[in-house]
Amino acid sequence: MRHPKVLTSVLTATLGLGLAVSLGTAPAAAVSTDRQVNAAVAYAGSAEEAKANQAFFEAVVKSVAKKRAANPGALAVTVVYSAANAPTFRTQIARSTQIWNSSVVNVRLVEGSNPDFRYYEGNDSRGSYASTDGHGGGYIFLDYRQNQQYNSTRVTAHETGHVLGLPDHYSGPCSELMSGGGPGTSCQNAQPNSQERSRVDQLWRYGLASAFKS
Repeated sequence: MRHPKVLTSVLTATLGLGLAVSLGTAPAAAVSTDRQVNAAVAYAGSAEEAKANQAFFEAVVKSVAKKRAANPGALAVTVVYSAANAPTFRTQIARSTQIWNSSVVNVRLVEGSNPDFRYYEGNDSRGSYASTDGHGGGYIFLDYRQNQQYNSTRVTAHETGHVLGLPDHYSGPCSELMSGGGPGTSCQNAQPNSQERSRVDQLWRYGLASAFKS
């Protein structure tokens, strides 16, 4: 998992359950990897990841802002996603959506057409991550092997947290969702803590207003 510094420098990020972000038009969905299933995952972020994560969040916000232009006064922001390209993780994506929708009030995740971002699945040596195609679109990639090592709902909820604007904090405890794989494979928590919930609500209350002006 990984992510950013948001909109006019509201946030700083690094993404993934430990893995490098790639800026490309589509995920390397079926790339083979020689990484061992029980191999240790590196959790070091980088300036490149932070930049990519910021671009991903901004792309989602701008996509939402365009569709909300006709109704800017709505209380909750709706972010639309597609899980069509990640059928193996439909249950985890649904759980992750339910977790976030019950945790925050200023943004809501719904599955539908004309999505603001998409989920993909496959094998990738970088593990799971969120990224942008550089043209206003974003996606979350869920790696098979990493989801065997770690609690899969936690991985999915963590990556979805990047969509909502939260950065990685690998040194955090298991009770912190955005600590990702830092606490180890025994961590089963898939819920954001109070600070993370508050941060997301703040970002979508004020960040979207900035996007409307840009």
